[in-house]
Amino acid sequence: MLGDITAEEVHAVVNAANARLAGGGGVDGAIHRAAGAADLRAACAVLGGCEPGDAKATSGFRLPARWIIHTVGPVWSGGRHGEAEVLTSCYRRSLEVADELGATSVAFPAISTGVYGYPPEQAADVAVRTVSDAGTDVELVRLVAFDRATHELYVALGVEPA
Repeated sequence: MLGDITAEEVHAVVNAANARLAGGGGVDGAIHRAAGAADLRAACAVLGGCEPGDAKATSGFRLPARWIIHTVGPVWSGGRHGEAEVLTSCYRRSLEVADELGATSVAFPAISTGVYGYPPEQAADVAVRTVSDAGTDVELVRLVAFDRATHELYVALGVEPA
């Protein structure tokens, strides 16, 4: 769907985080601001960072979502350095963490397509394929596009618009 991930009324939203889980720009900055930056920074500090391809959870604080699942996507380096595998792992690990939390609805942003430079077309393909193939107890997955171009990529890949 086209929208603002911070307003999603789901059990968990996924944050496209940096390895320090320190907040930043883009989706990460928006989630920190909407959740309450000080509370979220403190919760993230306890987690000790996050490796690319992994995922860790905190409370959702002031978001409608109960939890925030933080995942660190790959920085695009031409596609020959395992970026697709790391991005696949981001989606898979986020769903595994959602299962561990008991979350049955999850909203994902387009991971790594901002300052990390992952080509949006390729990232959308990885997202749709991974979420479709995941064995998970999550009943509802929303791919939330911040812009119309990303939304159109998801629709072209067969994702039903909300």
